[in-house]
Amino acid sequence: MLLFISGPEIMLIVFVVLMVFGADKIPEIARGLGKGMAQIKNATNDIKSEIQKSADKNEITKDIVKEIGEAKKEIEDIGGTIKRNL
Repeated sequence: MLLFISGPEIMLIVFVVLMVFGADKIPEIARGLGKGMAQIKNATNDIKSEIQKSADKNEITKDIVKEIGEAKKEIEDIGGTIKRNL
């Protein structure tokens, strides 16, 4: 189900492409399309990896903030004990 195109319609498109570009140019066109698709795939993978790295950094940041909060709480508890003893 390729864009609602049936078999005879695909054959007509292939025939027209063959007549317009000739048999010599079709492999070059296919190579160019293949390279373009590979570049798009690589760019998509790069974007996904950047998003993943950003998400990982956010997780690290959350962990650091949590640890700092726990350290502050412990310091306040120690400070409260010292104040009570004075």
